[in-house]
Amino acid sequence: MHDSVEIGPGVRIMGKVTLGAGVRLVGHCYINGPVTIGERTAVYPYACIGFEPQDVKFKPGMPTAGVAIGADCLIREHATIHLASKLDAPTRIGDRVFMMVGSHVGHDARVDDDVTMVNNAALGGHSHVASRAILGGNCAIHQFCRVGRMAFVSGLAGMSTDTPPFAIAWTRNSLASINLVGMRRSGMPAEHITRVRQAYRETLRKGLPKNETIEILTRLAEGCPPVGELLEFVRTAKKPIAPYISNRRAREEGLVD
Repeated sequence: MHDSVEIGPGVRIMGKVTLGAGVRLVGHCYINGPVTIGERTAVYPYACIGFEPQDVKFKPGMPTAGVAIGADCLIREHATIHLASKLDAPTRIGDRVFMMVGSHVGHDARVDDDVTMVNNAALGGHSHVASRAILGGNCAIHQFCRVGRMAFVSGLAGMSTDTPPFAIAWTRNSLASINLVGMRRSGMPAEHITRVRQAYRETLRKGLPKNETIEILTRLAEGCPPVGELLEFVRTAKKPIAPYISNRRAREEGLVD
C-alpha cells in the first residue's frame, strides 16, 4: 500500500486488495478482495466493493476475477460494485467514473471512462456502459444490455434494450432524440454532428430492419468516425436496439426541437 493512501475510521478491508497512490477511503466503507483501486480514487462511507455477485449460481469462496477500478473515480455513499462471477475478467470501472449515492454496478459489468451514474442508477450483470455516457437517477439497465458512448439515459428509465451511441433514452425502452449538447461539449466537429443526425434520421428513426440500417450506415460512415461507431454498435448488437417514439409525442413532451 502506498504511503499516500488515506484510510478513515471504520474502514473494513478483507482479502487481496491493492490501493493505488492517493486513494482515499473516507470511512466506514467495505472492500472485499480481490479488488484493485486506481490512483486518487475516493470511496465514501458505506460504499461496498467486491462482495459476492447477486447470482444464485455463485457461492461464497468460488474463484473470481474480482473488481478493477480505475484512477480518479468518485464512489459516493452506499454505492455497490459486485465481484465478477467468473475468472476471465473482473467487474471493471474505468477512469474518472462518478458513482453517486446508492448507484450499483452488477457482477461482470463494464463501465468505461468518464461515465456518470446519478443517485440509485443500477447496472445489471454483464452490462456495458461506454465512455462519457450519463445514467440519470433511478434508471435501470438490464443484464447484458449496452449503453453507447455519449448516450444519455433519463432518470427513472428502464432499458432492457441497447441504447446506441449519442442517443437520449427516456421512459422504458424508448429513444427521444440525440445528445446534441453532449456531442458539442465533447468538441466533436460540426460536420460529424450533422452526419450523426442524418444517420439517425435515415435509419433508427424509421425503425428499419437491421440489414437495411447497416447498409445505410455503411454509406454514411465514410469519413465520419462517429457514424462508424454507430454502425459497429448496430452490427454487433445481440439485443434489440431501443426504438424511437413518434416525433409528435416527443415534441409534446418537450424532448426534441
